[in-house]
Amino acid sequence: MYYVSIIYSAQLDVYYKGFTMNPDERLKCHLEGGSELTSRASDWKLVYSKVFETKKEALIEEKHLKKLNRSSIKQLLEG
Repeated sequence: MYYVSIIYSAQLDVYYKGFTMNPDERLKCHLEGGSELTSRASDWKLVYSKVFETKKEALIEEKHLKKLNRSSIKQLLEG
């Protein structure tokens, strides 16, 4: 399975969108400073996750999410 997720840091007031095969492990990596961008904060929380059967589908969704502006992300999260 492939996952596309959005994590949020209140400390930075930033949404980070990404693709992974293991969302729990990826979040742990972000919290431990394993990514240059996300290492600037330690309060990342998973706020959105969607599962896909194929890598291609997940990467298409990730590309779509990365194009969204802040208000569109908030709209998505509110359902």
